[in-house]
Parts: sequence; structure tokens; C-alpha cells
Amino acid sequence: MTQPTPARLLVVDDEPDLRTLYELTLLREGYEIDSAGSVAEALAHLQAGSYGAVITDMRLPDGSGLALLRWLEQAGRTEKALVITAFGSAENAVEALKAGAYDYLTKPVDLRQFRLVVGSALGRVAPAPTPVPVAAKAGTAPATALRLVGESPAIRAVRSLIDKVGRSMAPVLVQGESGTGKELVARAIHDHGARAGQSFIAVNCGAIPENLLEAEFFGYRKGAFTGANEDREGFFQAADGGTLFLDEIGDLPLAMQSKLLRVIQERSVRPVGATAEAPINVRILSATHKDLSAEVAAGRFRQDLFYRLNVIQIRVPPLRERLEDLGLISARVLARIAQDAGVSPTPRLAPGALQTLSRYAFPGNVRELENLLHRALALSGGEWIEAGDLGLPDALLDDGRSESQFAAFEVPVVAAAVADGVSLPEELPADLARYLDEVERVILLRALELHRFNRTAAAASLGLSLRQIRYRMARLAISAGDS
Repeated sequence: MTQPTPARLLVVDDEPDLRTLYELTLLREGYEIDSAGSVAEALAHLQAGSYGAVITDMRLPDGSGLALLRWLEQAGRTEKALVITAFGSAENAVEALKAGAYDYLTKPVDLRQFRLVVGSALGRVAPAPTPVPVAAKAGTAPATALRLVGESPAIRAVRSLIDKVGRSMAPVLVQGESGTGKELVARAIHDHGARAGQSFIAVNCGAIPENLLEAEFFGYRKGAFTGANEDREGFFQAADGGTLFLDEIGDLPLAMQSKLLRVIQERSVRPVGATAEAPINVRILSATHKDLSAEVAAGRFRQDLFYRLNVIQIRVPPLRERLEDLGLISARVLARIAQDAGVSPTPRLAPGALQTLSRYAFPGNVRELENLLHRALALSGGEWIEAGDLGLPDALLDDGRSESQFAAFEVPVVAAAVADGVSLPEELPADLARYLDEVERVILLRALELHRFNRTAAAASLGLSLRQIRYRMARLAISAGDS
């Protein structure tokens, strides 16, 4: 049987002793090694051939290791880049990860970690253990796959970021409201990287009792506490070789934040009741609906942990910011629901139903849309889902009025608009909704000016509540009077 060709690595460091140490360590692991002492020498090696990975110090006599990362990126090279930085230089590490580094190590380099990180970069990761803690999720519900559907600029930007960060080990913080699909973004990052074939463990940090956090995260040994009748692995061990997704990371208490930070820094865990630490090879992705910067300022979240987790941030837009995707998302949801229920043909949204949905703010985002369509399909009983099947009270829509009331309201609004100098076209507008938005914008600005930008008074003069005028101002991008 033919033996696989050993991976060829390039080690770049200007200190001969360190370079020799790295070379000997990697040679013992079965790799072939080339070495360089400067940026220029490293570029000469790269131009002459390809490597599995490039391991470079940040500070070199003729430049920075970042220059090598940028060259690899611009040349479209496939080598994984590992960067070695001075101890405590978090800024350099973050800069390297954003420049495309797969991972980084700090001096003095722990050789065990060194071997582990190099092996991870080259795909030499151990398979994840079979047992999965009951508080974690190893699978994905079919509905989750619907939340990145769409072609709006906002969701395209998210998909572009996923493509970029998937190939590195950079920590990613996914920020977004509940129901926007933060877990799907994390899973997509996992699936786009070298760890796609390994475990993806999702943990809801807010769902675990505080007194069980350490045991659930790090595992425990038999007899460690009352009820510990056998050894059990934690979330980190279950995700070894793969990805650990920490959902609602902002809900972790401060004591647990400190322990999590140490595990991330040391890349090792010690189960409760154990005397020794065990190395782990895990990529950390996290998510929150909170503003972690504000949590740090309030003393509820550790600043050092925030910097560790927030190397790259991906904001998942709420559904109300990408309503142009509503029709496509709804069609996908209905197709899945109909298939699960054995309904054929798949019911479709009537134009009036889609218009009603587009007037709703969706505080629960795509998750709420799925629930609405579940109920609507059960109530419709036909090929078309009408607005009435959605069960949305008029008071929840953007203007708080029914369709008939809305139609009656347009006449005085248009008349007032004419009085304010807005000329009506002789021909019918091609886009009535956009035209009426412009008319409404003029009215709202006029009311705000008359009442010196007091939104409560302006709303009352138009027969609106404060909540309704705030919503209209946000929808029409009117910021006047906010300060």
C-alpha cells in the first residue's frame, strides 16, 4: 500500500534556536520542513513551490509576518498560515486573524499546543467522541435552514462573510435578535471550513443552571460530587476536533466567564474532580442578542473574554430589514410545512396575504413567520392562503388600521399633501406604495416641525400613538427630532 506523501511546511523565524526547535518538533511529527529567516527568504521559497502550511513569526528583520499573509491572500494560495506573536500582544493576534491567518500562538510557544494547532490546520484532527451531552444540540432542525434564504443586500453580505471566515480558526461573534438564525450562521461557518466533517455542538448558555455550568462544559469524574456515578465528558470534549457554538454567551455569569477564558487561552480543560488537564482542539463560535460592549461597560461581561470572542463579528439582520426576501422565505417555509403534513399541492400566499405580512414588524423574526404560516396553512384549507388566514390583528400592523380604514385614510392624506406643496401626477404612479410613502413622509415632517419635533404632540395631532409614529419614522428613515 502506498504511504501518503508527508505534508511540507515552511517555518519562518529570525531566531536560529527557535527555528531549529520548531523544525525538530515538526520533523518528529513526520512533516517535511523548509525554513526561512526573513520575509524575502520566505517569499523566495513560496514562489518556488507550494506548502501545506506556513508558520511565521510576526516580527522579522525585513518586515512583518502579516506581509506573508497578504501575499498568500493576493496570490490566491491555499496554504494555511499560522502566526506566532509575542505574549500578551492581543492586537497582533487579532490583526493576523483578520488578515487570513488560520490560527495563532503566543511566545513562549507550548510545543504540545504547537503540534495540535499545526495538525488542526492540516486536517489531522481526531474524530469527535460519540457521546453528546444532553444539554447540547448536535443536529439542525429543517426549519433552521430557511433563515439564510434570500437575495437582499443584507443577507448577501452575511453569506459573503461566512465564506471568508469559514476557512480560518478566528473566533466569530454572531450578533442578532432572537429568531434571525444565528445558529444557522454558525453552522454555515463550520460547514465552510476544514472541520465540516467533525462535530458541531450547539450550547444554549442561558439554559443551564449556574451550579451545573462547570460540569456541563468541562465534564466530570466519577465521585466528583453527589450524583456523579460515572465519568462524563463535557461540551468541550464532545466538540473536540470540531466546533463549539456558544449561543447567548452574554447570559454566562462572571465566574464561568473567567473559567471559559482560561480554557480558550490554554486550549485544555480539566474535568471536575480530575487532577490533570487534557488538551482540546475546538473552534469557538458564539452568539448573543445583547450588546456585549454595553455589557462590558456595565461590568456584566469580562472585557478580556469579549476581545477573545469578538475577533470577527457577523450581524444577522432582522426580518424587517430584508422584507424583499419575505416572498421567497414564505414559499420555502410553506413547501416544507406542506411536505411534512402531506399536503399537495403546496398552498401559496395570496397577494393580499403577502401585503399584510409586509406590514408586520416581526418581533420574532423568521421563527415567528414560520409559526404564522404553520397556523395559516392549517386554517386555509385551500390552494391559496388569504390575509384572514394569518390571524394578525389590525392593531399589530404598521399603522394599526384595517385595510378598509387604510383606504379611507388615503384621501385626506393626499389632500393634505397637496396643501403642503406635493404635486400629484396626472398619470397613476407605477409604484403606489412608494408614492404614498413619500406623501406620508411629507406629512410626518410637517407635523414634527409644527410641534417643534415633539413626537408625542405630533403623533396626537395625526391621531397616532407615540409607538405608531416612532415605527413610521423608522420605516421612512426620518431621524428628525431624535436628539
